[in-house]
Amino acid sequence: MSEPKLNYLPCPDAYKGHRMAYWEWGSPDASHAVVCFHGLSRQGRDFDTLAQALVERSGGAMRVICPDVVGRGQSDWLVDPMGYQVPVYAADMVALLAHLAPQTKTLDWVGTSMGGLIGMAVLGQTQFPLPITARRLVLNDVGPSIQWEALVRIGAYLGQVVRFESLQQAADAMWAISTTFGPHTPAQWLELSRHMVKPIPGSDNAVTLHYDPAIAVPFASMSQESATQGEAMLWALYDGIQAQTLLLRGAQSDLLSPQTARLMTERGPRARLVEFAGVGHAPTLIATDQVDAVVQFLLG
Repeated sequence: MSEPKLNYLPCPDAYKGHRMAYWEWGSPDASHAVVCFHGLSRQGRDFDTLAQALVERSGGAMRVICPDVVGRGQSDWLVDPMGYQVPVYAADMVALLAHLAPQTKTLDWVGTSMGGLIGMAVLGQTQFPLPITARRLVLNDVGPSIQWEALVRIGAYLGQVVRFESLQQAADAMWAISTTFGPHTPAQWLELSRHMVKPIPGSDNAVTLHYDPAIAVPFASMSQESATQGEAMLWALYDGIQAQTLLLRGAQSDLLSPQTARLMTERGPRARLVEFAGVGHAPTLIATDQVDAVVQFLLG
């Protein structure tokens, strides 16, 4: 399967609701699903390489669901920019799980950065039973404590409206702010970049970034004090996780500190930690060793 199927799911909000897009790999009849959630300014096609490996190496026993979180990719943009926060994202994902439940008996969750925070919010809460119980969780370079300096770095470029005259120009510009992702071949980076842009109407080759620039609004309103205050809640959610957990960390990550990663192996689900040398925030799950770590954990 060289291309995924694009689906849409209606999700409620305080206005007229919105549609969330999700990409589906593998057979819809597979009773086990892996849901993969991207980072803050990314989209679901980030997981193409991992999704194809999971479907192939499971012998078709898995289907892989990769949403475009609202405001990104093929999903709708929100009327209220302050909705671009984890509680709204988590509510959308619970709606997605309910939609998948009739065909899905077991579930795994892979979350990169923001996708991992959403995973902690959904899987760590104990007040409401989920439509499907998660069996295993992969947290990719994220934890309950996030380094403030990394948030400042991300905030410096998030939400800028930029015009690129070609896909290659866009790829080059994105690489300039994404070298922490670690080594990629030019072909790998161009393929990742292809799904990060959309055409500008009325132009031949010009493109712009795929996401709603307003996702930066709530991010910009965050202070170091408020971020610190949120840590206690995130640790409580992490401690509530029942799924077996794998924690991936770029050895040079500026977002997930070694101290936080160590604590995550000692409390809550007591994550198994795998680090990747020469990589910062965040591993893109394209390199063979990164893909193998996730596939072996989920198929083990």
